[in-house]
Parts: sequence; C-alpha cells; structure tokens
Amino acid sequence: MLSISLPAGGRVVIHSVEVMHGGDLNTGEVMARLYLDGRLHAESRVPARFPVEGGVIEVRTSEAGMRRCTFVAHDGSEHQLVPDPASAEGRRMRFAREHPGASRLIGALSVLALLIGVGVNLLEVAGPISQIPPIADTIGTFESPVNLPLWLNITLGAAAAVGAVERALRMRYHWLLDSGAGT
Repeated sequence: MLSISLPAGGRVVIHSVEVMHGGDLNTGEVMARLYLDGRLHAESRVPARFPVEGGVIEVRTSEAGMRRCTFVAHDGSEHQLVPDPASAEGRRMRFAREHPGASRLIGALSVLALLIGVGVNLLEVAGPISQIPPIADTIGTFESPVNLPLWLNITLGAAAAVGAVERALRMRYHWLLDSGAGT
C-alpha cells in the first residue's frame, strides 16, 4: 500500500492506494483501490486515474510491480506516493536510505543483470525464429554468435527476473528495461 497526505475538505486526509498485482479473485483483472483515511473511496482497473482534491492520483503497473503511483497536482507538480514501511518496497527504501552505497551497487547490478539476461536470451531466440520458412525466405537465417549451455541460459534468465523485481521494489521504471507487457 502506498500513501500520501493531502488536504481535503479543510483537513489533512491520508490517501492510500492498494494494488493486487495477481488480479481480482473474481475477474482476474488488476485493480487499484483508493482509500481515504482507511475507507474505500474508489476502485478502478489499472491503469487508473483517481480524481482527488487538488489533482489526480495516477496508478500504472508493470509485470514486475508498480510502474507509477503519483499524485499530479493541478499545477503540474508531481509527488510520488510513499510505500508502507512494512512492505517490501518500504523495506527497500529504508535500505537505500540507511546504506546508499550498497543500494546503488545493487541497483547497478540489477540493471546489468537485465541487460545481459535479456540481450543474450534475445540472441538465443533469434536463431530459431529466423529458421521459420517465411522469415528465412524474407530476411535470411541468423546464427547466434553466443551458444550458451542450458544451465547458463536459465541462470541469466533468473538473474534478469531478480533484477526486474529489484527495480520494481525501488519503484523504478524505464521503458526499455522494464517494458515487458506493462499496463
């Protein structure tokens, strides 16, 4: 759950957003719920825009987690909602605050794991795809310069997945690195 305190009706109200990433139990759709001081105020499919006093709260997800959860004021200024300290995102933010050097190193390693994992796996997949007759007739075949053993391909894929989760916990999103079927 992510929250922000905003003025509403002459007092400060805690606006909290909850997203069930696995989807609603009945429909399977990923839903966002907006709570005002702990009471359900609105519900919407993701991507969601919740009008609130002074602006709008925008919610978008990616395959690995939260892509955007931001209050956009009428004047255009943006304020990211803050995760619950007990959540995985909150613990990751606390780690970044308490150990900035280690956090930057982990962040760099996650990007590196994503780039290597995705890059090598794309090379591996391009070969068999180029063997499909219509593709082979049109552009020719491709022989991957990299031929890794299965265990290393699986390891690189797992490292890329872990890197994506780490980026999601830091609530970082980049269209090239994290764009896998995001909503």
